[in-house]
Amino acid sequence: MISPDNPSARRGTRLAFLVAGFGVSCWAPLVPFAKQRLGVDDASLGLLLLCLGAGSLAAMTATAPLIALRGVRPVIMASGLLLALALPVLTIAATPVALGAALLVFGAALGTLDVAMNVHAVEVEREAGIPLMSGFHALYSIGGFAGSAVMTLLLSLAVPVLAGTGLCAGLMLAAMMAARPRLLAAAGGQEGPMFVRPRGLVLLLAGLAMATFLTEGAMLDWGALLITGKGLAGHGQAGIGYILFSIAMTIGRLSGDRLTARLGDFRMLVAGGTIAVLGFAVLLTAPVAAAALGGFLLIGLGASNVVPALFRRAGAQTSMPPALAIAAMSTLGYAGILAGPAAIGFVAKAASLPFAFCLLAGLMALVPLTARRVAAR
Repeated sequence: MISPDNPSARRGTRLAFLVAGFGVSCWAPLVPFAKQRLGVDDASLGLLLLCLGAGSLAAMTATAPLIALRGVRPVIMASGLLLALALPVLTIAATPVALGAALLVFGAALGTLDVAMNVHAVEVEREAGIPLMSGFHALYSIGGFAGSAVMTLLLSLAVPVLAGTGLCAGLMLAAMMAARPRLLAAAGGQEGPMFVRPRGLVLLLAGLAMATFLTEGAMLDWGALLITGKGLAGHGQAGIGYILFSIAMTIGRLSGDRLTARLGDFRMLVAGGTIAVLGFAVLLTAPVAAAALGGFLLIGLGASNVVPALFRRAGAQTSMPPALAIAAMSTLGYAGILAGPAAIGFVAKAASLPFAFCLLAGLMALVPLTARRVAAR
């Protein structure tokens, strides 16, 4: 049996995170092809895309009981394989109903894998006795870059869509099979209740996760509009901000484990939240584009290690089973990503987009303000 502090277990966990990021990012370049194939309008496409989120949220709530019954390795393997196999189906669904069903399955596989791999990561990190969570989450980001880049390259080379997704699915299947013998056979299984209502510290952790995920989603969906609306960049250059945000977040996570080992979760949360708030201040007050882009960098660096620290604390708390706490965090965090863009839009319409970003800064300020409670042993 593989020991959790064995480097092999860490490699298996990294492969799971890599597959999750790779799989979901492969779908993004396929959206225009799906719209053209089905001949649907923007409103109908938006409803179809909600199916992915709905599938993820529904599966996340059921994953912890499943892990308790079966253990985490079978759940990671089943969801990772299903994610890979569902990807090509998204390119051949011939009707809106068929695509909606395929997206539900794809989203369910992604949501299940998200919870299960974080449960596994918490166990590997706990037994290793050193911070590892930031590095695991960095592999998700790297997988996201790789999946989008590979799929875009294949499409630009005029590779048929089905063939391209088949190739990407094959890479994902190979990675999952490589991960299987490295995953912990005994991790995750537990006796106890299948559902516990989140309370106390878990609710706080879930709320902070939602705020952080909402910030990440806002950078993607609204960051470019903010700087173009202020006249700091043209439409052709506006996307540079999110690119810098993503690069900063990945770099922050790659170095986050070493920093956490030195500073501890409390100082990391205080520093991360403070840097993110400072980034918002720079972004909102920048008089020139270069300064605004610096704000994107600061927000990415500051937010990069908040979620890994929150998952670590969810695994360490004792008010409910760790798998259930991680599932609650994942569900509320993902709900923030789904509902956040629309909520920001409503606030922007009622007040202004800069005001909406001020609210985001206020939410991120909760991270350092509650850090002592979150990191308390």
